[in-house]
Amino acid sequence: MAKKEVKNKHLGSTLDSFLEDEGILEETTAHAQKKVLAYQLAEAMKAQKISKSEMARRMSTSRSQIDNLLDPDNNRFRIDTAQKAAAALGKTLIIGLV
Repeated sequence: MAKKEVKNKHLGSTLDSFLEDEGILEETTAHAQKKVLAYQLAEAMKAQKISKSEMARRMSTSRSQIDNLLDPDNNRFRIDTAQKAAAALGKTLIIGLV
């Protein structure tokens, strides 16, 4: 018996092309990346049992700045702040172009 040829059931564009057509690809990508970073920082802090206050002390900043950094909906942060946070956790921040 011959195998049936499977046709692609998915029609339409990719999510990226849809977001690009809507003019929100960059904004959506940046938001998703910030959410991932906030999650990774929070998980590393949790694994190392580091409080927000201790993190602020290690980074020589305020607790409210840590709250902002860990807020997945706050897209306003500087790369040097993220690097400082990573260093405070014994980690390295890696950023690259693909």
